[in-house]
Amino acid sequence: MSTTMKTPGVYIQELDAFGNAVVPIPTAIPAFIGYTAQTSYNGQSLLNKAVKVTSLTDFLTIFGSTPPQVQYAMTSDILPERVDNLQVVVDSTSKTLDDANAAVTKAGSQVTTDQTDAVTSATEANTAANTALTEAQADPNIKALTDAQDALANNTDVTKTAELEQNVKTAQTTIDDLVNNASFVSGGYAYNIDTTTINYRMYSGIKFFYENGGAECYIMSIGGYDYTKSSITDTTDFMSAITFFQKETDPTMLVIPDVVEIADPTADPTSDTYLQDKYANAYSLQNEMINNCGELTSRIAILDIPGGYSEPLVGTSSVDQFRDSVEPLDAKFNSYAAAYYPWLHTTVYQTSEISYSNINTKSYDQVTQLLTVEFTDTNGVLDPKMADIISAFYPTDQKTSLEKADKILQSLSKSYQLLMGAIMDNMNLMAPSAGMAGIYTSVDNNSGVWVAPANVGIQSTVSPSIKIDNEGQEDLNVPIDGKSICVIRSFTGRGNLVWGARTLDGNSNDWRYINVRRTLMYIEQSVKDAAIAYVFAPNDASTWITVQSMISNFLTGLWNQGGLVGSKSSDAFSVSIGLGSTMTSDDILNGIMRVAVKVAVSHPAEFIEITFQQEMQKG
Repeated sequence: MSTTMKTPGVYIQELDAFGNAVVPIPTAIPAFIGYTAQTSYNGQSLLNKAVKVTSLTDFLTIFGSTPPQVQYAMTSDILPERVDNLQVVVDSTSKTLDDANAAVTKAGSQVTTDQTDAVTSATEANTAANTALTEAQADPNIKALTDAQDALANNTDVTKTAELEQNVKTAQTTIDDLVNNASFVSGGYAYNIDTTTINYRMYSGIKFFYENGGAECYIMSIGGYDYTKSSITDTTDFMSAITFFQKETDPTMLVIPDVVEIADPTADPTSDTYLQDKYANAYSLQNEMINNCGELTSRIAILDIPGGYSEPLVGTSSVDQFRDSVEPLDAKFNSYAAAYYPWLHTTVYQTSEISYSNINTKSYDQVTQLLTVEFTDTNGVLDPKMADIISAFYPTDQKTSLEKADKILQSLSKSYQLLMGAIMDNMNLMAPSAGMAGIYTSVDNNSGVWVAPANVGIQSTVSPSIKIDNEGQEDLNVPIDGKSICVIRSFTGRGNLVWGARTLDGNSNDWRYINVRRTLMYIEQSVKDAAIAYVFAPNDASTWITVQSMISNFLTGLWNQGGLVGSKSSDAFSVSIGLGSTMTSDDILNGIMRVAVKVAVSHPAEFIEITFQQEMQKG
C-alpha cells in the first residue's frame, strides 16, 4: 500500500516476499453418531450437538463412563450327561434310603427319632431325585434318542437295522447341534443367551477407536439408553444428526456404530427376504451416509455389514444383501464409502464391566438351576453355604444381596464364570467400523493419508467371527458389481490383519482404492481452503502466478513426502492457470478463475507377482 508523503523524513514499506501457502487440512477426524449414557454435561444438553473430544478420558467424562447394561435372557436344553448324573443321584439316594430303612428295622422298638428322621430325609431326597430324572427322561430330545437306542438294541429284524441306526444318528445329531450351537455347556445342560435390550454400541465403539490409534474426533449424541426396547426401529434421529454434521467442516470420516442394531424384530426368519426385511432401515441409513459424504466430497463413510457375524449355509448372505440394498443416489458416491467384514471377537469389554445386572430378571430361575446343579453333591444335597448365596436370585427369599453374591460367584463358581464369559463374548462381538476409524487415524499420522490403511493389525481383537481364505475373499474383493468389501483376516504368526483397501466403487480405475480417494479429498480441501484468500482478487496474470505457485509448492511438498509418484516433480503433478490455457475471455468477464491440477497419486501394490524360472547351470 502506498504511503502519502507530506512530512520530510524516511518512510519504510514492507513487501511480501512469499505468497500465501496451502495449509494441509487434518485428514483423520471421524464423526461418530449414536446413543450415550449421558445426554447433558455441566447443565448443558449434549443432544444433536457436535462435541469435539481428544481422548477416551474426554469421552467418558463428557458422555458417561457407565457401559450400557445390555441384558440377556437364558434358555437351556437337557443333555444325556444330565440324565446320567441324575441316575447317579437316584442310585446314591436309593442306597441311602435303603441304609436308613435297614437301620430302623434293625433298631426295632429301640428306634430313635434321628433314625426315623433319616428315613424321612432320605425318602424326600430319593423322591426328588426320581422326579428330576423322570422329567429329564421325558425331554423330547432325550426321549427321541433313548427310544431310538432302545429300538435298535431290541431289534431282531435285520432289514430294519439300517433305518434304526439312522434314527439313532438323527437323534444324536440333534443333541450334538444343541451342544455346538450353545453359548456354553454346564452340568449337563446346553445354555443359550440372547439379548433382550438394545446393545448400544457407541461406548464400545469409541473404546475400540482409541485402542486402534484414534485421536481427535467429534461425538453427536442422539439420546440416552432405553432398556425397554429390544432393537432400534426408527432412524429419524440418525438422519437428522447426519444433516446437523454438515455444518461441521472438520470431520473427514462418518461412523455410526449403532447402525447394526437397527432392525425389524417382526421379520420372519424363515422368509427368503429375511435379511432384507430385518435390516431395511439400516440399509436406508447407510445410503444416507454415502449420499451425504458424496455430496460434501470432504469425508468418507466407514460402513459395517448388518448381520455380518455369521452366514447361513443356504440362502442370501449378509454381504449379498448389503450389496443389493445399499445403493446411493449417484453411483459415483460409492467411492466415498468403504465397508468392512466380518465382525470381530474383541477384548473391548473386560470382566469388571460384566455382572448380574446383565442378566434379565426373568431368567433368574435359569441362574438358580445353573448354580444348584453345580453345588449339589451326588447325594442330592445342596451345599448350605452356597444355598444362601444362590438365594440372591430368588425373588422373595433373598439371604444374600445380588452385589455380594455376584462377587462371590465370579470367584468360586465355574458355571457362573461360564455365564459371565458368554455374556462378555457376546458383547465383545463387534462390527469393525469404529476400530477402522482408529486405524485410518494411526496410518495417516504415522505414514500419511496416501498410504492404504491395509496390511495393518487390528488391536484388541481375538479373531474375526468368520474365517475367510483366499478363495473366499475373491468375490468380496473383486465382485462383478464392483461393490468391494474390505476383509479382515487372521494369519498364522501375523495376527488379525486388515486385508482390503478398496472403496465400494471397486470397478472404477480412478477411485478404486481408499487411499487414492482420501488423498484427493485431502488435496482438494487443502487447496480449496487456501484459494478462498483469492476470491475477489484481480483476475489477472499476477494473481494467476501467485495461485499457481501456491498450489505447486504444496504439491511439491506432498511429492517429497511420497504422496505423489514420479521421478521428478513435473512427472508427479502439473498446475495450469491462465488465459488461453484454462480460461477464456468470457470466463474472465464472468468473474471465473479456472485452475487445472493434475496429480499422480500413489496406488497400493494390491497384487504382487513374483516369477521364478529355472536356468541351466553355467560353467
